[in-house]
Amino acid sequence: MHAVIDGKTAQPIEGDIFGKWKNSGKPLPLEKVKLLAPIIPTDLLCFGLNYKAHAEESGGDLFKAPVLFLKATSCVVDPEAPIVIPPIAPSQVDYEAELAVIIGTPARNVAREDALKYVLGYTCANDVSARDAQHADSQWARGKSFDTFGPLGPWIETELDPRNLRVQGRLNGRIMQDASTSLLIFDVAFLISYLSQGMTLLPGAVLLTGTPSGCGFAQKPPVWLSPGDVFEVEIEGIGTLRNPVASL
Repeated sequence: MHAVIDGKTAQPIEGDIFGKWKNSGKPLPLEKVKLLAPIIPTDLLCFGLNYKAHAEESGGDLFKAPVLFLKATSCVVDPEAPIVIPPIAPSQVDYEAELAVIIGTPARNVAREDALKYVLGYTCANDVSARDAQHADSQWARGKSFDTFGPLGPWIETELDPRNLRVQGRLNGRIMQDASTSLLIFDVAFLISYLSQGMTLLPGAVLLTGTPSGCGFAQKPPVWLSPGDVFEVEIEGIGTLRNPVASL
């Protein structure tokens, strides 16, 4: 594991990122380091319809409580790794640019005003979704959990205020999604506190906070991910997560 310094170099670290660790070894230029998914989540806890405009483009009502669903942790892939279109659901694979929150210490019955103290850091996520499978099932988990449907990266930013960050999703360089986390219906602190009232959030748990409007299904005509595409998630203060799209 490496610590990224100034977005230019990476230095090996020793220890436990959830405990004590230190920089060690010789810094390397960032282009010489292969970036992996910065965390393999203990749980991948996701919130749907958490931007008003996205809820409206989905044709749904605004909810009085967060809408929680789960993605299988086996769906996580690295930056630059391909999103693979699954043969079982090849026709309506969609993108969702999102801010991901990584829990750093066990959180149980956490007050909203204290919630951000339990955060290790933040990264970019793409909640890739097979819409046909999602709509055919009585819940969303399968259509959002196919292998490679959980890109995370490029790294974990530990010094960040999550309350007003620009989130962009770009398909082949074209801006498809563009909003601020200030528009979240339920903000990061609320989501952590809300979940912690009924479950213990473990170190390494990742929360996907919701996607802005502009998803492929809402375009006219719809725009689905296809082999040869490249999707990027850029979040202010973090960086850019980039993944090509391929088929088996």
